[in-house]
Amino acid sequence: MTSPTDTPIVLDPYVSDLEGERERLHEAGPIAWVELPGGVRTWSVTHHQAARELLTDSRLSKNMAHWGAFNRGEISPTWPLLSVIPPTPTNLLGADGADHKRLRALTAQAFTPRRVEQLRPRIREITAELLDALEERADQVQDLKSEFSFKLPMSVIGELYGVEEAAHGQLRGLYDKFFSSVTAPEDFVATRDALVNFYLDLMAKKKANPGDDLTTALLQADADGDSLTDEEVLGTLQIVVAAGHETTVNLLTNTVRALLRHPDQLELLRAGKATWEAAVEESLRWDPPTTNFIFRFATEDIEYGGVTIAAGDSVMISYGAIGRDPAHHGEDPEVFDITRSAGRHISFGYGPHVCPGAPLARLEAQVALPMLFERFPDMRLAVADSELVPNPSVIVNSLKEFPVVLRP
Repeated sequence: MTSPTDTPIVLDPYVSDLEGERERLHEAGPIAWVELPGGVRTWSVTHHQAARELLTDSRLSKNMAHWGAFNRGEISPTWPLLSVIPPTPTNLLGADGADHKRLRALTAQAFTPRRVEQLRPRIREITAELLDALEERADQVQDLKSEFSFKLPMSVIGELYGVEEAAHGQLRGLYDKFFSSVTAPEDFVATRDALVNFYLDLMAKKKANPGDDLTTALLQADADGDSLTDEEVLGTLQIVVAAGHETTVNLLTNTVRALLRHPDQLELLRAGKATWEAAVEESLRWDPPTTNFIFRFATEDIEYGGVTIAAGDSVMISYGAIGRDPAHHGEDPEVFDITRSAGRHISFGYGPHVCPGAPLARLEAQVALPMLFERFPDMRLAVADSELVPNPSVIVNSLKEFPVVLRP
């Protein structure tokens, strides 16, 4: 039985042993006591069934006004992970109940299955353009993350929301710091302010010159006479553009990495014995784009899994550990198997806060990955897999670089 008096599992901000950390979290579950960078302690949900139940428990709120440690002044205002916790319930990540339902109705319209499917031709077109560009140095070492995994989703989400291509590089640099667990306090404040100013400037431009994009649509959104405030539009842009590219960047990179590490699985795809849809789903389970998602806050004491989550406690969802749950995914969850039939993953979340952009991320991966491997069937890593360096984040599961040779 775990309790706040036990020694917590300390998460490494430099992610030096992600596999071992996932195993330790799962073994300590279904709810583990952990310590995040900066000495912040929290509960971590590490088993699939526990996550399904707690992600739909109304006693766990997304509103940080319920966070006891923050209210007591125990959390530094420059703690880097505050970047992913909305300070007010004015966007999808920070609202609950009717407020969340209202915001979702006004923002998720862009990600309906029909609208996402309409993007397929454009995703194919962007992918082809990126692959053509990679041809120029196909026999040399290239960073596939920078030149392909990042550019595709950033181009797609950028076009959707009217973000000019010239700003994509700036946003990547800012989001690298935004998601880092080791950003210096002064950099944390500067990064947060720079992102706010970027989106305020984008909103001002779209107010002055409305366009055929979703930022304009958000500013003009109306449902049953209800519209979004500027603060709500700002919060929505911050979340949707961040999640709309970062998750897919990691999904693309992690799936390519998994297939290069497991050539037998890649051969199943080439032989038509497995589908790309299955490969994408297994990658999402086995090496999810988001390792841990913070936070929910207990509005009252919750007894679960032999522990008491006290009112005011924070709760983190550990998707990396959840995806390795043998009770749901079979006896060999550590194995990457694209023919796996046991247990659908929840790496995009579950319940009312499930990621609205999941259909778009899936479509981008299902379109781009077969095109990539068809164009460059002999692609290989330029370094040993063990030499790949993760970004220092306990939140997103990403690499600093992904060096490959496309035509050895």
